[in-house]
Amino acid sequence: MEQSAGVVLFRPVSKGSLFLLLHYPAGHWDFVKGHKEPGETARQTAIRESGEETGITDMDFVKGFRQNIRYSYSYNGHLIRKQVTFFLARTKTSDVRLSDEHLDFVWTDYRRSMRRVTFRNARKLLYRANRHMAIHNVC
Repeated sequence: MEQSAGVVLFRPVSKGSLFLLLHYPAGHWDFVKGHKEPGETARQTAIRESGEETGITDMDFVKGFRQNIRYSYSYNGHLIRKQVTFFLARTKTSDVRLSDEHLDFVWTDYRRSMRRVTFRNARKLLYRANRHMAIHNVC
């Protein structure tokens, strides 16, 4: 099974929090994520991928949030099974230096993020992240 890691990245604003979404060349909107390198932990991968894809490295990970998403996709006629471990992290950085791996980005509130993310598993992840933030008074 292919292993990746990512982060639901948010930044506090006066009326709540804004979530960072990336527009992938395949057409979907999703969170920062990428393949684990040999010897990396999932958290190290999330930090590295955020830096590479957005330029954001100042992340404060929210305790108690770690979600795994599993899915399959076809690549060159082969079925690839994948697991992505996601974390939830706060940043103070609003400027994004988008890598050439993405077409666009947006910082947006929870409701707009729920409408924009493409895949059902990403909406579930966002729901769980937002719920965790509410229960634990994270902003």
